[in-house]
Amino acid sequence: MPSHEILGGKVQVYRRSNSPFWQCSASINGTQYRASTKRDSLAQAEEAAEDWYLELRGKSRAGLLEAAPKKKDEKSFAEAADQFLLEYEVITEHQRSPLWVKGHKLRLDLHLRPYFGGMGLSEINAGTVQKYRLWRVEQSKKRAEAAALHAARKKAQLQAAGKKYKGRDPEEIGKPKPPSRSTLHDEVVTLRLVLKTAIRHKWLEHLPDLSPPYKTQGKIVHRPWFTLEEYKKLYKTSGDYARSPAQEQIRWDAEQVHDYILFLGNTGLRPDEALNLQFQDVKMVKDEDSGQLILEIEVRGKRGVGFCKSMPGAVKVFQRLLNRPKWEPQGRAPRTKKERAAAAAREPNAPQLPQPSDLLFPGEHKRMFNRILERAGLKYDRDGNRRTAYSLRHTYICLRLMDGADIYQIAKNCRTSVEMIQKFYAAHLKNTLDASTINKRKPRKRSSKDVAAERLQ
Repeated sequence: MPSHEILGGKVQVYRRSNSPFWQCSASINGTQYRASTKRDSLAQAEEAAEDWYLELRGKSRAGLLEAAPKKKDEKSFAEAADQFLLEYEVITEHQRSPLWVKGHKLRLDLHLRPYFGGMGLSEINAGTVQKYRLWRVEQSKKRAEAAALHAARKKAQLQAAGKKYKGRDPEEIGKPKPPSRSTLHDEVVTLRLVLKTAIRHKWLEHLPDLSPPYKTQGKIVHRPWFTLEEYKKLYKTSGDYARSPAQEQIRWDAEQVHDYILFLGNTGLRPDEALNLQFQDVKMVKDEDSGQLILEIEVRGKRGVGFCKSMPGAVKVFQRLLNRPKWEPQGRAPRTKKERAAAAAREPNAPQLPQPSDLLFPGEHKRMFNRILERAGLKYDRDGNRRTAYSLRHTYICLRLMDGADIYQIAKNCRTSVEMIQKFYAAHLKNTLDASTINKRKPRKRSSKDVAAERLQ
């Protein structure tokens, strides 16, 4: 790289191999400054560099010269994020769900790194986090606009070719959908874990305030559940569908969904806990206190290993599952006369009953469950909340509270806390209010007139 010095070595003029113009550099008050002369001739570049240097000196003496940004000596957010991922995956192995660990990595790669990656750790404060929330909303708008533009182009191309466009309407796609409160909360949780990692390694002194501003006391959310009448309507609808399904080949699935509804409604299991359940995890026992036959279930799910005692109504459901033959893939139906004759001559396989290590519910059957909800008219509650399989757990808890069960025992049986039940379930039920205590009146003091009237009587 050719280089020359002017003004007694105070200014250096040089040219990079990939640029036709000469550059200049100088040091003032211990700070290095660089600029382009925008000249391809050396003589003209030296004159431009001399004028540039004298202008810098004048600004420096007048106190108008801005100091060039110095290189950060602190760790960046990207380095702290790499360290967090390295530690978190190893330390939480077999203790956290792999999907939860993967979620942290996805949130970092998709959103947090693009925004905070180049920042120093000390630059991340309450203000930058609030700007990040606004940036996420703006990104959702840009993505919606880009998707709508792509759909409009595709629609125009298909119409020009005389073909029918079957995709979503571009105007509908263009409506921005900002990230939900829970989505932003999960991203801030990941951000907080990264900053805590930096604190442990002494790259950061303290954790900044990451709470959202302008946050008032949140509403108590009514989780979607089924009242007793709605629950009866749901399992009657699923029972009718299991007895007369739309197609014979889905009868086994319809019977499984019917039993799935009854099983979750009588045990309070989470959907993921029910899907992990094996036959060897369930035992039929006689309850010593009530004398009724119930199920004792060893649960594996969100909270690790726990135990659950069912309502008596779950016993018949479990017996049906025990006696129901396992589903076997039937393959393609015979089409030709030869294939039909071969299928008729073939001896049917003996039905195989479930083994102890088999799952109670091998499939989730989300679509069929949603169809049954729609058929019963119970897909949404009165507040417009969408009901899912998790609503069956909410139904179990609410019905138990309405029957006067002890809230502490319900919390233990459902592997949750009393605080969660009081906040999300008990606050909505009228049965938890004692009218005799609420309407209690303080006894009135008798006046002298009342005493005199009683004596005369």
